[in-house]
Amino acid sequence: MTFQGSRACQACGAPLAPAARYCTRCGAAAPDILAEEVMLPGSKRLRLSADTLSLRELLAVVESGVFYWRQRLERAEGVAREQAAAAIKDLSQILDSLATQIAQGRESVRVTSRLPALRASALACGVCGRGNRAEAKYCVACGAPLRPGLRPQSRRPPPIALAVAARSDIGRARPLNEDTVYAGEFSTSDGVVATLLLVADGMGGAQAGEVASALAVETLKAELTAALSAGWPDADEDWHALLRQAVLAANRRVFEQAQAEVSRRGMGTTLTVALVAGSRAHLAHVGDSRAYLINAAGVGGEGMTVAQLTTDHTIVARLVDIGQLTPDQARTHPQRHMVYRSLGTDPTTDVDTLSQALAPGDRLLLCSDGLATYLDDAELAQIVLEEPHADQACERLVGLANQRGGADNISVVIARVR
Repeated sequence: MTFQGSRACQACGAPLAPAARYCTRCGAAAPDILAEEVMLPGSKRLRLSADTLSLRELLAVVESGVFYWRQRLERAEGVAREQAAAAIKDLSQILDSLATQIAQGRESVRVTSRLPALRASALACGVCGRGNRAEAKYCVACGAPLRPGLRPQSRRPPPIALAVAARSDIGRARPLNEDTVYAGEFSTSDGVVATLLLVADGMGGAQAGEVASALAVETLKAELTAALSAGWPDADEDWHALLRQAVLAANRRVFEQAQAEVSRRGMGTTLTVALVAGSRAHLAHVGDSRAYLINAAGVGGEGMTVAQLTTDHTIVARLVDIGQLTPDQARTHPQRHMVYRSLGTDPTTDVDTLSQALAPGDRLLLCSDGLATYLDDAELAQIVLEEPHADQACERLVGLANQRGGADNISVVIARVR
């Protein structure tokens, strides 16, 4: 989100000059200059794979970041000019490292950090992949038989019950809230109900980000309503195709609106969607908002209580993948807000999709980076598991992000499997 405007002291509320380091009224340290989220066009230039990453594709994305900041440097003044110069210097160091590796003959690099395998367990379902207890006869997620000679179930497993809450907050520094959140239900023609959860983080400034996120959500809901009215898809691949089509329609509409009005040129949004149908969550994702799975009983090996289901489409996330940054360094890296894949910046975009089986005790959490910037994964899980109600967890998470700075809009959606 682009922000042009004055800052305020977080201690006494007095206005601060753009370059002020301390408040002239109370002497408190001034908050950092707002980090600007940057959307880089050309989302198809960097493709993610399970175990390798193309250095040349990553190099091209970083080069586009340098080009962006050089344009800003030419027309910026004061603190903004210093910010652009620092960004160019930082990205140039990354370019030098990547170029050196390519010159040494490396075209790709093995990914060192990827999302962990979920639901490590004694007995895996051959149909949906969900882990089950060793003594289970039928899969807890899809109802498929796990033992030879057992009859397949003649009906779908009953849908799970969800307790859902959502909260979006302007934060402590932005002039308006450009995030859009939604949590609601869709009914199919045969009476089956699916629950839609989503977070969209708009970018572009001058209210354009607010327009982009709202437009994307409106379009996505309309597309899904039309598609689900025809019935319920059976296979995960069909759900993925349905979600991908809806997200691409949202991308086209935001892009066309941005091209049609000069005041909205350059607007865009992230979009993270979870569509819960039966006992499975089907996800679609573009950008750097996130989806997590949380369960006190564990969501994978080694007793993990939380796992990130989505991958951030940012430069620093890829640098973590190839081992040039640690996750802790990425949280405070000056280029952490450079998003190379978003909705509305190009006529089309790539969409990540996946499906996840749900079980009692699971919590799905979707959030914008305004929350993830201030709380690490362990803190998110602790608060979500400690609070007895989803709405209380949302309030506490947003309050803590504001307490720690609130430099961005803060949005969160939580669904508890009852």
